[in-house]
Amino acid sequence: MSRRRTTGTAGAGANESLATGGRLAVLDRVCYALFARHASDRRHDADRKRYRGTALDTGFETYLSRAYGLSWVVAVAVFLPALVVAAGAAPAVAAAVEARFGAALLSSGPTAAPAPTPDSVGPLRTGRAALLVAVAVALLAKRATVAAAGLGLRWVASTRRTDIERTLPGAVRYLELLSSGSDEPRAMLRKAADGDAYGGTATSLRKALNAARLAGSLDEGLRRVARDTPSRELLAPFLLKFRKHAATGDAALSEFLATERRMLSHRQDRARKRARRFLELLTELFVALLVLPALIVIGATALSVVIPELLPPVPTPVGVVPTRAVVLYGAVAFLVAFGLAAAVAVGTLRPPSQRASYETPASPRAVLETAGRNPAATAVVVAGPAAALAGWLALAGYTLVNVVLIGYAAFAVPVGLVAARRTRIDDAKDRELADFVHAVSGHVAQGRPLEAAVAAVARDADLGVLDDDVADLAFALRSTTAPEEATRAGAGPAGEPAAVDVRAAAIDRFVDRVGTPLAAATLGLVTGALNAGGDADAVFETLRIEVGRLYSEQRALRSSMQPYIAVGWGAAVLVAGVVAVVNTQVVDAARLAEIAAASEAVSKPSGVHPELERFRLYVVTQATVLASGWFAGTAARGRYAALLHSGALVACCYVVFTVGGLV
Repeated sequence: MSRRRTTGTAGAGANESLATGGRLAVLDRVCYALFARHASDRRHDADRKRYRGTALDTGFETYLSRAYGLSWVVAVAVFLPALVVAAGAAPAVAAAVEARFGAALLSSGPTAAPAPTPDSVGPLRTGRAALLVAVAVALLAKRATVAAAGLGLRWVASTRRTDIERTLPGAVRYLELLSSGSDEPRAMLRKAADGDAYGGTATSLRKALNAARLAGSLDEGLRRVARDTPSRELLAPFLLKFRKHAATGDAALSEFLATERRMLSHRQDRARKRARRFLELLTELFVALLVLPALIVIGATALSVVIPELLPPVPTPVGVVPTRAVVLYGAVAFLVAFGLAAAVAVGTLRPPSQRASYETPASPRAVLETAGRNPAATAVVVAGPAAALAGWLALAGYTLVNVVLIGYAAFAVPVGLVAARRTRIDDAKDRELADFVHAVSGHVAQGRPLEAAVAAVARDADLGVLDDDVADLAFALRSTTAPEEATRAGAGPAGEPAAVDVRAAAIDRFVDRVGTPLAAATLGLVTGALNAGGDADAVFETLRIEVGRLYSEQRALRSSMQPYIAVGWGAAVLVAGVVAVVNTQVVDAARLAEIAAASEAVSKPSGVHPELERFRLYVVTQATVLASGWFAGTAARGRYAALLHSGALVACCYVVFTVGGLV
């Protein structure tokens, strides 16, 4: 019964998905029939060229038709609000025009033309003028939507180019390792294209292989991808040279791949140096712009105390707002936006092989079981209690700012602590992984097969956190699959048992159990190279060098990021200290009375409220420490560390200001 109910549910979901897809297909056909003609316009030639490098699933005509259809929807959505605003503003504009022209007519004499009335603006009535303004705004919104679609293509192509340039060195190293075996060039490219670690490069190789299958020639497939790829400086020359050397012979291809690997390694080193210089400039800019908003708010507060007339209220559509409030809201918005931008910029400087990502388990039970070691699962578990705490604080009478900040800290700190614990475990695994590969490489160099080498290392070596994983790998490598099991799993085209690669499955399972980017980026080299007939000694020697190089890069990056972590915390502590001094020494009732008595400029000393000024400075301080925590945490480990650093700084700031009576 349960199986039938499950099947029925799945069938209903499939029918719903098909119905949704059918509706989208109808919209696509309508948009294509109405707007596909625009694809041949000359103004979209640049968009067509960018589209070739995006690897999108939809055709260019369909993409552009959707953009034009969306532009009309946006135009209609913008027209009505624009008409309402223009109609409301037209009488005021007409009155201003009347006042201006009326004064001119009075000075020009009785023979001048009559002045326009509020119901007219020149020959046009105000209603017609509002309609024209709304139509113009709608057309501008329509044109902006189409232009945004072109910018979207440009952004996708740029992102894909960056991904290709980051993953191409690893793919070239893998191809060089495969070239030592007996695989032909097409099979080498197929194995590199199937690797998940090679991102945009693997996608480009799959496109080349698909084009080669359609054209019947690998040369033609490589040429087409080299023509359309957004990576004109790296991937396009590589594919053309690969095509040339593949036709020359295996020796020439191996020599070319070795040369290309060295060239790309040097390029990566130069890119890392440029990234470090950019990070230094970004840090200097971050510190300068982080401190500036707090100083502006402090200066505005001091001016409001000494000379209130210098900061008059600002009229806005929602009413008259004090200038200090405008400065405060602007400073907070700037700090949050700048902190996010700086964190993203720092995160992009970290190589993809050193970015840990965690997936949320599918079932609620798995989420609860892995909450102590998976930050993504922890975030799901902690979100509810953090929201409940925020709701209780709101009912208890806490200010909205403190409700949001305490709720954020209650969510961010547990997730960050679990991520920090997981990071320490992953670091230990990477360290032991390098020792494991070195030990296996030594046994293979002595002539032992892979299975015996792993079994010997599992039996003799002490690998700490990897002991259980290595023992599982050794057991899996010793296992065999019987022909009957292979037949049940799926037979070949001639009725023969399907080949089951036990070694590949065991290594993949080991990589999944280790679960670190270093394992995923290196151990995948082993299976493909050995299956290609490569020399096991050369394969593991290359793997040992690769693991050692990547692990050394990890340690070097971690060491180089320590000063930027200190900069983030130092900036937060500096701003908090300055604001604390201002709150205790300047924004005080007795001190304000002394300033009022000593200065004749203070015309309204009672207009300054010390409690309100302290709270405003506290809000700016919290925004500053939040941005600092994002910057420091992203520099340290990534987005989960950013949660830990920012949450800890926010909590510390709240405790210090509350316990110290500064707010």
